[in-house]
Amino acid sequence: MIEPEWIAADWGTTNLRVWAMRGAEVLDRRETDRGMGVLDREGFAPALAQATEGWGDATVIACGMVGARQGWIEAPYAPAPVAATPAMVRVPGHRVWIACGVSQADPADVMRGEETQIAGLLAARPDFDGVVCLPGTHTKWVRVSAGEICHFQTVMTGEIFALLSRQSVLRHSVGDPDDDAGFDAALSDALSQPHRAFGGLFRLRAESLLTDLAPGSAGARLSGALLGLELAAAKPYWLGQQVAIVGSSRLAALYARALRAQGVEVVEADAEAVTLAGLHALWKNTGGTS
Repeated sequence: MIEPEWIAADWGTTNLRVWAMRGAEVLDRRETDRGMGVLDREGFAPALAQATEGWGDATVIACGMVGARQGWIEAPYAPAPVAATPAMVRVPGHRVWIACGVSQADPADVMRGEETQIAGLLAARPDFDGVVCLPGTHTKWVRVSAGEICHFQTVMTGEIFALLSRQSVLRHSVGDPDDDAGFDAALSDALSQPHRAFGGLFRLRAESLLTDLAPGSAGARLSGALLGLELAAAKPYWLGQQVAIVGSSRLAALYARALRAQGVEVVEADAEAVTLAGLHALWKNTGGTS
């Protein structure tokens, strides 16, 4: 039986990831498919108990969609600008604390989960002054200065790629991206001429019918075009800034490649490492108690 000092939890819409912790040391880790999206309000406690079976009754520090309005308990948004270490709310009757998200009034935007990763990044780089890019289904571009989240922008590139490649007519032509040159060319074209890139998306289907465009090349060009459109939209964030990228290794590498091609100074951070560092900072804020 493992007896952790505390338990870290990253509870998203699809999955629940938990770590048994001694201070900042990981003793054990588990993952289940009991995400917020498949649970009603009464299902969270049993799902957590099952995921942490054998770990005792240590305090749990959680981030992510578990704190959404449809989650276990709503952890309200803190309006930006706000200190990068988020506030927390406690689940009544349980030794569970949930990190609050961050909101922005104008233009309207919200984040939930990314604020904890930013806190973890700053735990390792307390003097960081620049932009944090968190690639994913809904990529976040976050301006950070003096230990605060100043403002941010969400871009739905990941979701749009999934919709176009799996549910649109392009699904017949697009495969897993496998053409670096095609990706680079499509990204450059979209960044310099967004209107032409948007108007040319159907060309991927036409070329697959007329010239046997390989699915891997079509996927790379679609990925490059959408990322180029995103960089054009987010240019006020990354232009002239140091950018820290937090994400999965493959996706983070694509963003790093694209930004470095524009002369941007890029540093990369492991998503799991900064999530745990952020949750550890929150646990210390509780005094390491229940």
